[in-house]
Amino acid sequence: MQYDTLVIGGGIAGEEASLSLANMGFKVLLVEKDYSIGGKMIHLSKVFPTLDCSACISTPKMSETDRHPDITVMTYCEVRNLSRTNGRYLGEVIKKPRYVKEEDCTGCQLCEDACPVNVQDQYQYDLVGRKAVYIPFSVASPRIAAVDIEHCTLCGACEKACPADAIDFTQKEMAIPIEARSVIIATGYLLFDAAAKKQYGFGKFKNVVHSMQMERQLVPTRPYNTVLRPGDGKMPDNIAYLLCAGSRDHSMGNPLCSQVCCMYSIKQAQLLMGALPMADITIYYMDIRAFGKGFQEFYDQTREMGVEFVKSRVARISEKENGNLILHYEDVENTGKPLTAEHDLVVLSVGLLPNTSFQEAFKGQQPQTNEFNYISPSDELISPSLTSMEGVYVAGTASGPMDIPDTILSAGNAAAEAATYLNYLL
Repeated sequence: MQYDTLVIGGGIAGEEASLSLANMGFKVLLVEKDYSIGGKMIHLSKVFPTLDCSACISTPKMSETDRHPDITVMTYCEVRNLSRTNGRYLGEVIKKPRYVKEEDCTGCQLCEDACPVNVQDQYQYDLVGRKAVYIPFSVASPRIAAVDIEHCTLCGACEKACPADAIDFTQKEMAIPIEARSVIIATGYLLFDAAAKKQYGFGKFKNVVHSMQMERQLVPTRPYNTVLRPGDGKMPDNIAYLLCAGSRDHSMGNPLCSQVCCMYSIKQAQLLMGALPMADITIYYMDIRAFGKGFQEFYDQTREMGVEFVKSRVARISEKENGNLILHYEDVENTGKPLTAEHDLVVLSVGLLPNTSFQEAFKGQQPQTNEFNYISPSDELISPSLTSMEGVYVAGTASGPMDIPDTILSAGNAAAEAATYLNYLL
């Protein structure tokens, strides 16, 4: 299989880069390790500071990518053994088994209805359950079921229920050779593991959640009818946000600012005021970094709406018998003394971490990374998409933390650089 460009990663950056190149007439192979393209953006509620619907932006782009005649999309696959030979990158795509025939599945979900096994739903960040055979989420692209073989009991209920006879437990992993003249790395980022900050009690205290769990409670496809605290299903009255949970923290090995945590927390605070008009919301912060277009105005508006901002350093969280949480913090701005505050729900605004999975795609030479393990551009000012390897470019948060508009801009730059390189080779 020969292509002009191999794009690794099917999030908003990978989609944007693929579409830009395909619209210029280049043949693109887009490889995504998950069951669906869309990345993390498709799981968000709204985007800041405009509060536009995230899915309304993502879904058409996903559909256009999947249907474009010059883009081949391979999901639930990983790239391996890429190496440069005679000016081209040779390697293979490892296609993992879904245990469902992709060409036959109609996405009817009858298999899902028949399955007796319930496990935690990773796409709802473990807030609710899903079946062992399932379609990842409602607007998945492609809309094809998959069997979670680790939890499947092989009872055969899904096979009997499938009208298309698409269940196939004989599927095995396949290695498909590929050849591309250029590569764009758009592998995105990882979320900081909130449980690593043990003093905040995530995983121990049921009413301590991380920001993506709160995000899922605010989307139209939310797991509950309204925002609830996981511990007892009550509607919270007093919600706290802890900013920089895992960012700007040398003790956690992540000294960088993640750039998006302040603004997505402020966005969620505004959305919560709509969902829970009587709730009090407090944001505990070290610094507010509202540096983008309209960001400062969005922050000022949130303060005017009644959200309380407390400049502080939260040392730890403890739990009361009723599930409420006590925050122990230093009042940085006023007294400089240690204080406590009680809240019935605490949201940890987790930061971004580098996704180093791209290293597994290359055999031998790999793109250089900086001291924070993000891909290091050869010239950050002149061309932030160039890497240390000829014909290999980086797009989006694979090169560092950034918001959605900057990610799209970065993807466009990577596509332009790749197109220039490809035209030069002709």
